[in-house]
Amino acid sequence: MMKFHSTTLNDAWLIELEPRGDQRGYFARTMCQEEFEKHGLINRFVQQNTSFSAQRGTLRGLHYQTPPYGEAKLVRCLRGAIVDVIVDIRKGSSTYLQHQMFELTDRNMYQLYVPPGFAHSFQTLNDNVEVSYLVSTAYNPEAERGLNYRDEQLGIDWPIPVTVVSEKDSSWPLISEHTQPLY
Repeated sequence: MMKFHSTTLNDAWLIELEPRGDQRGYFARTMCQEEFEKHGLINRFVQQNTSFSAQRGTLRGLHYQTPPYGEAKLVRCLRGAIVDVIVDIRKGSSTYLQHQMFELTDRNMYQLYVPPGFAHSFQTLNDNVEVSYLVSTAYNPEAERGLNYRDEQLGIDWPIPVTVVSEKDSSWPLISEHTQPLY
């Protein structure tokens, strides 16, 4: 079983695992098609990705893919701790351009369900962090987009200074520079 907690953003969910333990350790279900279906979530994932970040403060994102390649993601921190940030970029949504932060750690075992139409990013809170996520749509380089993590219009207050960020992620345009709808 898993516990599904609604968030302040439409259609995004924080999922709490319920580990069952004994002298061997624990067992926990991390994905269940039936439970996801019951909550109206995408429950078919075609890809699993993992990332390793060596240095505290590393930032990845804010990434998304344009329709029809929009991705649902199920994100979990396997080693260390991250602050995961999602931004609703669906023009008709009542939470459009709002963001929310979630601390995902190897200890709290939370997962974040990120629906299509959200930009996604995370920052590492310690060294040697590993993150894994399921993705509902295969990566399409022509559909890849991003938001600038420093965009003041988003108002994201990163918890620690950004120490490492890719050139691509630091050069995504500001929202005001986008000439077409985000999603």
